[in-house]
Amino acid sequence: MAPDSDGWSGMGWDWKDVDDIRRRLGEGADPERWSGGRPLHRAAVFGSPEVVTELAGRVTDVDALEHGVTALWEAVVCGKPHNARALAAAGADPWRPSIGGWSPGRLSLAGPTPDLFPVPEGMGLTDAERAAAEEGRRLTAALGTFDYDGTGLACVAGIDAEEAVRRLEATPVEADVLDEELEYPYAYDTDEILQIIGVTTVPGGCVLTQPWGYAPQMPGVLTRLSAGTVCYGLYANPKSGNQGSIARDGAIEGWDLHPGGGPDEGDTPEEVLASYLFHYDAVAYSCAFVGLRPTDNRAVAGPPDVWVELPHRDYWSH
Repeated sequence: MAPDSDGWSGMGWDWKDVDDIRRRLGEGADPERWSGGRPLHRAAVFGSPEVVTELAGRVTDVDALEHGVTALWEAVVCGKPHNARALAAAGADPWRPSIGGWSPGRLSLAGPTPDLFPVPEGMGLTDAERAAAEEGRRLTAALGTFDYDGTGLACVAGIDAEEAVRRLEATPVEADVLDEELEYPYAYDTDEILQIIGVTTVPGGCVLTQPWGYAPQMPGVLTRLSAGTVCYGLYANPKSGNQGSIARDGAIEGWDLHPGGGPDEGDTPEEVLASYLFHYDAVAYSCAFVGLRPTDNRAVAGPPDVWVELPHRDYWSH
């Protein structure tokens, strides 16, 4: 092994082969360092319980931090219960406070494996947190799994489809007029069909959708929709991933956000819980952010209540 190597050359996404990990460690791989990070954190997300146990037995501190969180936090947030149990068995502390004041153990009580760790007295969820977790489970089940890559959304609280159309000064378009565009959207230049969006009323507000583009989350759309209320915009960019935005009462409040990306350092307790409940589910996160409660995925996947055409104007200078 070269003197400056950490011994993990060639390791990618798969950290499940415990024999390979043992061989590398035996040849001098550094259990504390991998490509600028920590091997145990990598294994907590992409490894097997056997690999986690092997690495946990080699590190100085099983609760060492990477980007402000422990390996156990990563295992819980990323939905790896077997790895989480292996870390706890190796001495990791489930009740150590982390981002937003949450511990991995208390956060797990809101997820699909609330029995992950023995719960000390007084460590339960509040009524509000429990209600948020229950609604999160209902919402993700209602939306289900579907492909929304390339879709643009605007989730708007407190107004229905009719009011959204009025605020945008949009013109209804009959679906049969759009048959070819709807069936073969990528046969058209984006600019040709950028003005066409779908609008659907859902419990709590409405959803604007464009299966082929970003129009619903353009600043000028969000600011018009958000007068007296709040919007969450999403563009599931096929090239760079999910991009989120927030407009409140006619002003852009957040841009280039990462819905579904998991909790970040500096998040509030409420943001941590939402990011955990909707990890990897940007559509559910967007709906939940403004309090929408759809009963299925039609508002996103279609067909919408109405197709409309936006008036031609500059939507990027608000």
